[in-house]
Amino acid sequence: MMSNKWLIYVLLCIGSISYGQNTSNKIPLPEVIISVEKQFSIKFSYAVEDVAAITIEKPNTSFTLQETIDYLNSKTLLNFKALDNRYVTVSVINKTISICGIVLSNEKKSPLIGASVVANDIGRRVITDQNGKFNLQNIPINATLTISYLGFESRQFSANEFFSAQNNCKEIVLSTKNEELNQVLINVYLTPGLQKYLDGSTVLNTKKFGILPGLIEPDILQSIQALPGVESTNESIANINVRGGTNDQNLVLWDNIKMYHSGHFFGLISAYNPNLTNKVIVSKNGTSAEYSDGVSSTINMYTKDLVTNTFSGGAGINTISADAFLEIPITKKLELHISGRRSITDLYKSPTYTKYFDRSFQDTEINADSDQNNTASDFYFYDYTAKLLFDLNEKHQFRANIIGINNALDYSESRITNSNEIQSKTSNLSQKNIGYGGNWKAQWNSKLSSNFITYFSRYNIDAADYRVETDQRLTEANEVLETGVKLNTHYKTNDNLNFWFGYQFNETGMLNQTTVSAPFYSSTKKDVLLNHALFSEVEYNKNNTYLRVGLRLNYFQKFEKLLIEPRINIRQKLSDQFALKLEGEFKNQSTTQIVDFEDDFLGVEKRRWVLVNNKDIPIATSKQGSFGVEFNQNKLNIEATGFYKIVDGITASNQGFYNSFQFNNANGSYTAKGFEFLANKTARQYSVWVSYTFSVNDYEFDTFTPSTFPNNVDIRHSVSLGFYYNIRKNLKIAVGGIWRNGQPYTKPIEGNATIQNGNNTMVNYDLPNSENLDNFMRLDASLNYNFNLSKFIKASFTAGVINATNQDNVINRYYKVNPNDTNDAIQVDNKSLGLTPNVSFRVNF
Repeated sequence: MMSNKWLIYVLLCIGSISYGQNTSNKIPLPEVIISVEKQFSIKFSYAVEDVAAITIEKPNTSFTLQETIDYLNSKTLLNFKALDNRYVTVSVINKTISICGIVLSNEKKSPLIGASVVANDIGRRVITDQNGKFNLQNIPINATLTISYLGFESRQFSANEFFSAQNNCKEIVLSTKNEELNQVLINVYLTPGLQKYLDGSTVLNTKKFGILPGLIEPDILQSIQALPGVESTNESIANINVRGGTNDQNLVLWDNIKMYHSGHFFGLISAYNPNLTNKVIVSKNGTSAEYSDGVSSTINMYTKDLVTNTFSGGAGINTISADAFLEIPITKKLELHISGRRSITDLYKSPTYTKYFDRSFQDTEINADSDQNNTASDFYFYDYTAKLLFDLNEKHQFRANIIGINNALDYSESRITNSNEIQSKTSNLSQKNIGYGGNWKAQWNSKLSSNFITYFSRYNIDAADYRVETDQRLTEANEVLETGVKLNTHYKTNDNLNFWFGYQFNETGMLNQTTVSAPFYSSTKKDVLLNHALFSEVEYNKNNTYLRVGLRLNYFQKFEKLLIEPRINIRQKLSDQFALKLEGEFKNQSTTQIVDFEDDFLGVEKRRWVLVNNKDIPIATSKQGSFGVEFNQNKLNIEATGFYKIVDGITASNQGFYNSFQFNNANGSYTAKGFEFLANKTARQYSVWVSYTFSVNDYEFDTFTPSTFPNNVDIRHSVSLGFYYNIRKNLKIAVGGIWRNGQPYTKPIEGNATIQNGNNTMVNYDLPNSENLDNFMRLDASLNYNFNLSKFIKASFTAGVINATNQDNVINRYYKVNPNDTNDAIQVDNKSLGLTPNVSFRVNF
């Protein structure tokens, strides 16, 4: 016992001596400066707070003055500079250092030869040698370096992370990139930042995005409407029609979270902030077996997913809203990305706001009789996102996300009746979508990786209408709650062959509720659906052949129903210029929106989400095939694709009919077949394109007469022209136009415009969708100018105008009974946006 005690004393003494020796070598920098001043009879000019906390080893007294200054520069992040033989300045700016690094792969830590190392702020570039090593001289201490290698994830570092008092080379480990098979086919597709993948999907890279005509920022859902086959018959991103489908048939995912609401201003502005959204992938056909529940298209949004250890951000303002975003490194392995946007319309009602407001509320209670009555309205919106990124090590990454979207409207109205009584009402509407998500990516070895995903999404729309004189309150609510879990397993056999296996579980609940206070009435309907899915896929890419074949099995527990969905995507290159592509898919959808004209939300929002019940609302299924040819030479890209699509299980209440079927319940289908053409020529300074879509889209409802008639979005001919030009390095312009046939509508029978139905008088409609509105035409333009406010702050000014010629376009037409003459029907026309300018100013650092 005594010997152990003496042993402990001895060890403590040795440790104390060792510690004293180690720490005694370093002394405070102010003391070193005083000693050097005395040695060389010079003066240092510095701020006390810059040097107070720094300790270094004392320089050798045999050093010359210049050698001493070089030594101090090598041991601290300060910049020591001799002005003359008398004075030396010490500063924290303009510091340059020498950088040394070794780039290694995450497998076996083998060196990566020829990896690219770029000093972004000064444009310096080197590649690694045969040992994976690189050196850079005279690099600013605050510079950002990007290190990349083909087939690996790029990484960014701040130059000060390489600073080492011992002058050791920093080891940088790059992780294998799993998406290397699905390579970029076209780098610039219509405009910089739009790309095309081998599987035919289109990618919007918001960071590299140029400009599109009429847009002042890379509005995610507005931008995809530049693609052939993607339309919006009423100019709204809340009504995107992909190859003849309705908006609710588009699966919209934000970082793997399913979203049930997409827009602000009821569809005129995308609700997804583009600043932290890294890329958007749009698939019209041949979708991966990983995805289902969207029989028309899949719109997949991904936010930035790399821990850069660099503090950056930006802010912007336009005539509608202001926004900001930040990327905040917390530790070397932990980072936080946040963004927020809010309308400024309660502070300043710009001409752009007035145009948007009139367009959004032209056919609602909000604008009805507003000239005759005293009305007041307050409308605003906001959205926010946050993402926490944690890299446990090179093989395990964890991510957590949140997104919130909100639109709110408060409206009041008062009027004096003929008997001099004051009648008043107050209304409010709230529309929200909030989502939470998380995922764990694991790279188990060089061939096997997995991704575990979980999310929760909640959508609410609530409306209240209170009439003071009758003390009656009407409230309505529509709520969606969805929880999802997905496990993806990826096995890379070799450089040309990949396998995917996965399982997905979803629980979706929906509520629809209406209550009236006087006389009291209440209606509540709740539904819940559980869905299990297994999917598998193989992807092959070698030489001139790309192949992806998949199978998805969907089991609906409530209905004990199994749906089998095969998927195929083939691209065969015939020569250096020509390639053929074949795509096909079966998909299903268990959620849908119904349109309620009588029981809507203040006339503003007529749609509400409902779940299928396998009876009057069946599971919607789609079968689609397409075949096309591609030509690509000297940056001239020409594509021609024919498609055939059948969607079964749609409901009449989902279509929003303005005809004799408006209040009927029936199940049916639609068939869309057509042809898409795109020609796009790009060069260093410009891009010009023309696209054309021909489509025939017909309904079939067996219980209706006639049973077959044109779809509400049957747009036979659609042409888009665009031109993007880089006038100077920092000045860009984009001009484009859209021409398409007017959408179908139904007119009343001439000479017999109304009909009596019991005690109600109704419009007596002719054959459904037998007429077409006048052709739609619009010319848009945008101008963008980039400049530097300082060395670290970049700014941009963008101006855009929608409908520059102020074309008068009717986008919807229906009829209602004339209240002054029940034998007559009044024509109601909904108009598109007139001439609508907008400007924005942004700064990024």
